[in-house]
This record gives sequence, C-alpha cells and structure tokens, in this order.
Amino acid sequence: MSEGHEANHPYHLVDPSPWPLVGAISGGVLATGLVLFMHGMAGWIMPLGVVLVLVTMFFWWRDVIKEATFQGFHTPIVQLGLRYGMVLFIASEVMFFAAFFWAFFDASLVPGEVQQVMRTEFTGGVWPPKGVEVFAAFDLPFLNTMILLLSGCTVTWAHHALIEGDRQGLLQGLSLTILLGIFFTGVQIFEYTHAAFGFTDGIYSSTFYMATGFHGFHVFVGTCFLIVCLWRAWRGHFKPDHHFGFEAAAWYWHFVDVVWLFLFVCIYWWGGR
Repeated sequence: MSEGHEANHPYHLVDPSPWPLVGAISGGVLATGLVLFMHGMAGWIMPLGVVLVLVTMFFWWRDVIKEATFQGFHTPIVQLGLRYGMVLFIASEVMFFAAFFWAFFDASLVPGEVQQVMRTEFTGGVWPPKGVEVFAAFDLPFLNTMILLLSGCTVTWAHHALIEGDRQGLLQGLSLTILLGIFFTGVQIFEYTHAAFGFTDGIYSSTFYMATGFHGFHVFVGTCFLIVCLWRAWRGHFKPDHHFGFEAAAWYWHFVDVVWLFLFVCIYWWGGR
C-alpha cells in the first residue's frame, strides 16, 4: 500500500516484494543441490541452497512481522484470510502423512500378498518382517508420547495466559513447550542411533523412518516456530486480541501432537507387536 494514501478498505494490498522471486530461485538451487548431492556431485550447491532459503525466510518473515505489528495492516479480515491459509496448509500436511500411513498399512496388513513382487521374500509373510528387531512401544516411544502430550498442555497454558494478559505465564508456557520439543528431538535422535535397522534395510525400516522421521522434522520446524514466538512475546508483539502468529504456531504444534499419537498407536504399538 502506497505511503500517504489512507486505506478505504480492510484488505492488505501488499507492496512489491523481492522475496517470492528470491524464494523461488533459492528453492530451485536447494532442489538442484539435493539431486546432485544424492549423485555425489557438486556437494557445495546444497549448502548454498539451504543458506539462501534460510535468508529468504528470515527477511520475508521479518517484513510480515512489521506489517502485522508496526504498520497495522493485519486487520480482522486479513487475519481471517491468514487463518484459512493456515488451515489449508495443515490439511496439506495431513495428506503427506496419509500417504506414509498408506504405505505402512499396505505392507503390514498384507505382508504375504503374492501379487506384490517379492513382498513375501522381504517380509517372510509376517509383520514385522522376520529378522527385524523393532522398538518396544512402551519404552522411549512412550516417553516421547508423554513429552508431546505435556507440551500440548504447556502451549495451551501459554495461549490462555496471552488471552488473559498474563505476560509471565505466556513466557513460561512457551519456554517449557520449547524445552519439551527439544527434549523430544533429543530422545528421537537417541532412538535412531540405537536402532537395530537402517533406512534401506527393508520395507519396514523404510516406512518406519519415513513416517517417524518426517514427523521429527515437523517437531523441529514447530520448535523453531515457537522460538520465534517466544522472542516476539518477549518483545511485546502479541496482544490478547491480536496474536495470530502465536495461534498459528499453537495450531501447528497441536497437529504435530495428534500425528504422533497415530504414529505411536499404529507403528510402534500395533505395527511392532
């Protein structure tokens, strides 16, 4: 929106920005670098792509924070559009995990399907496949379940504290949620480093690591999301009636919690019996 012109509508007409173009180029460099890295070529392109993407994210989100907090462009109707966008984004993430669960159940429900080429050879006609030493569901996976459930409580505490104008409760709840997220990631790394199977050791290991690893990446992203919210809360950016940035982070974190419950029940408990 041009400076010096008073808005006569509640919508935000975004100023020209270089970040969509820069982001597209950065994403292309990262994708190219990943492909070349997997083929053992030009290993420097992938780190360059990662740096470019991170720089784009930092400056683009900085501009969005300015628009929301200091320039007042995020009116109630703009926030409604942002909410719709976040809901659709989470729905697209649900589809990712639906594909991973589909792969897991397709193999686990019919491990001896003769029409699937060599499936019986790889599974032995049973699930878990013969020779696979799976994790005990009520060991580290159960601990991580308790961690994420507790983190869902603390982020809800932080949200209610924000609505009630309790700044100290907001900071404490967010800090505890971040610590629990880091703890979860640490436990999962420990679990992976002590696993009796690798990513390429068969259909069980591939579906296991794809589903749980992708979820672990989401926990990492959600933790970063909450760290930014903690910084913004400390700076006083959030108000009881204007805090969609925090709401989006809380929605994302609850989504991560729910997905883990399905992972624990379906893959660790049922799929590992």
